[in-house]
Amino acid sequence: MRIKIISLGALAALLLTGCTMIPEYSRPDAPVPDQWPTGPAYDGTVSGRQAPPAADLQWRQFFTGKRLSRIIETALANNRDLRVAALNVERARAFYRIQRAELLPRIDAVGSGYAERVPADLSSTGNSRTIEEYRADIGTTAWEIDFFGRIRSLEKQAMEEYLATEYARRSAQILLIAETANAYLTLAADRENLQLARSTLEAQEESHHLIQRRFDVGLAPKIDLWQVRQRVDAARLDVARYTELTAQDENALNLLVGTPVAAHLLPEGLSSVTPPPDISPGISSEVLLRRPDILQAESLLKAANANIGAARAALFPRISLTTAVGTASDELSGLFKSGSGTWMFSPGITMPVFDPRIWSALDVSKAERELTLARYEGAIQAAFKEIADALATKGTVGHQLDAQRSLVEATSETYRLSNSRYEKGIDTYLSVLDAQRSLYAAQQGLITTRLAEASNKVRLYAVLGGSSD
Repeated sequence: MRIKIISLGALAALLLTGCTMIPEYSRPDAPVPDQWPTGPAYDGTVSGRQAPPAADLQWRQFFTGKRLSRIIETALANNRDLRVAALNVERARAFYRIQRAELLPRIDAVGSGYAERVPADLSSTGNSRTIEEYRADIGTTAWEIDFFGRIRSLEKQAMEEYLATEYARRSAQILLIAETANAYLTLAADRENLQLARSTLEAQEESHHLIQRRFDVGLAPKIDLWQVRQRVDAARLDVARYTELTAQDENALNLLVGTPVAAHLLPEGLSSVTPPPDISPGISSEVLLRRPDILQAESLLKAANANIGAARAALFPRISLTTAVGTASDELSGLFKSGSGTWMFSPGITMPVFDPRIWSALDVSKAERELTLARYEGAIQAAFKEIADALATKGTVGHQLDAQRSLVEATSETYRLSNSRYEKGIDTYLSVLDAQRSLYAAQQGLITTRLAEASNKVRLYAVLGGSSD
């Protein structure tokens, strides 16, 4: 019995290292240019080669602000969507183990007893008698010997699907980090806009009181009073609107983090946020192949390729083995006595002769591979566009920021001069209102552009496949 079990294990080990009918896999050529786009929008985006690649930069090295780092850590621990992604990995890993176990025989120990009374008229001896049989066996039942690699192909498919879920978890983690950071930056920008709206409201209320006094003594026309009242109401409207937006921003951040964020961790404004460092996209576009979502798509392509091997193997005979060794006796007390040993060896073979479903299954597996290949290539093209868009913003947002700062300075000086001319009676109050309106819009635009610059750094980190560790 020991020799048979050893031989069975040796046969199983041999089959585990056997061949399969899986088509040879080679990574498809990326359907995108080898280099990043060039042109006026991309000037300087690739020249900063001293900056580290995103994939080699841990998120704690990229998001260095203490408040934001603590919020991201909490999000990684509590976010429900990320938890679902991690549980999907565990489920895929367990399924892979089940599929791999199909390569090994299942050894069962079985004990049975049987007793039957045979009446005299049915007995061959003419006398009634009792038939008893007791057995104790150990063996395997209908174990498929994987000569043609069907089970190993399915095992390969399950392994690649497991890897795909792991890459999906990493992708979800990077996305969560980026979304949390962007929600934090958006809250900071809206809080700064709220501060600007409040200061503008205070200035307009002071102007309203001044115009009211001038009107009362006959030094200002009534239209000036109503014009400044319009700006007061517009500022009040903005204060209410940004109060609403900041509350909604906090709710969005709390949802991502999975728990209410402590007030002392929230930003006062964009100026209080430590800006992320510059990162390099590299010279070659091959860097996008390191993104977890691209690796996920490639693993699914490999899984579809392995499924073709399983479909091919189904065209060939299936060989199964049922075997057992044990003891048997007509008395329970004699079950383990000398000479009661038994064994059973029953190989079987099933040869498909006519089953159109097998050929159709092979066609389906090939079609699924082509579908998965198209999705893989589409994911690469979408990733290339995302990175190119982020690089275009990186190459131009600095110029936008310089122009916006200059615009704020110019409109601020225009407002000062208009106000001075009005106080001297040289100009109407309408010019002051126009200058103040332009200044307020320019200040809002500066906050928006600063947010775009910071958010684009976060986006570039995510689309370049920044590390999730």
